[in-house]
Amino acid sequence: MTRTVYVNGDYLPETDAKVSIFDRGFLMADGVYEVTSVLGGKLVDFDGHAVRLERSLAELDMPNPISKADLLEVHRELVRVNGIDEGMVYLQITRGAPDDRDFAFPDPETTPQTIVLFTQNKPGLAASPMAQKGMKVISIEDIRWGRRDIKTVQLLYPSMGKMMAKKAGADDAWMVQDGFVTEGTSNNAYIVKGNKIITREKSNDILHGITRAAVLRFAQEAQMEVEERNFTIEEARTADEAFITSASTFVMPVVEIDGTQLGDGTPGRVAPRLREIYLDESMKAAI
Repeated sequence: MTRTVYVNGDYLPETDAKVSIFDRGFLMADGVYEVTSVLGGKLVDFDGHAVRLERSLAELDMPNPISKADLLEVHRELVRVNGIDEGMVYLQITRGAPDDRDFAFPDPETTPQTIVLFTQNKPGLAASPMAQKGMKVISIEDIRWGRRDIKTVQLLYPSMGKMMAKKAGADDAWMVQDGFVTEGTSNNAYIVKGNKIITREKSNDILHGITRAAVLRFAQEAQMEVEERNFTIEEARTADEAFITSASTFVMPVVEIDGTQLGDGTPGRVAPRLREIYLDESMKAAI
């Protein structure tokens, strides 16, 4: 079935959707994006994604061309017309398409921004087999630009990282800067030592994950100890458990880092429990 997508105010078959070759998202990676999960036909953490979108745009000195209410309406309509029960809605906003390529920003008064949304159907998203067996990660050097807190479409190195992991027989890569883990290629990273959950504190070095915020809140409500600090890749390899969080993986256990098995090589106690809590609470709050 051909998907219906949203481009600049119009709902179109994906085969009819077009964006100018001069769009700055295409030429300069001058754009931001968000991905909102859908469970049971409802949007998970939509408010958090909308707030982060606003922040990302502001950090790039880019106006927000669509209201939160209208954005919610578009998300819901795409979920409805595409029959999404479990999956994702991808949103991208760029600085638009001026008449020609130029490093200087175009005048926002004369160059409308580009807004694109589409759905991805992912049956079984909540019941992922990976959550039962855990994932394997490798470590790679973090050579991205310094504003990783802005959710831009500059995703070349994370894509390369995923391919490095695949080539090494792993599922993902954790990026390391000055010996300390920053984050995964498309997720936040955590280790568990004893009963303590350890994850890097928010800064320009990592994306301020919407799922991260929810999971840490749920962990504290469940009387789990949380410590936000840097941790080394060596410390991660000797941890009791590890896991990642993201909008598309929720909470996913990590059972191997750089070929070193964590514990007995199966998901421990903390990550599966957090996944259970997150899915339960998120589905209750989904809109």
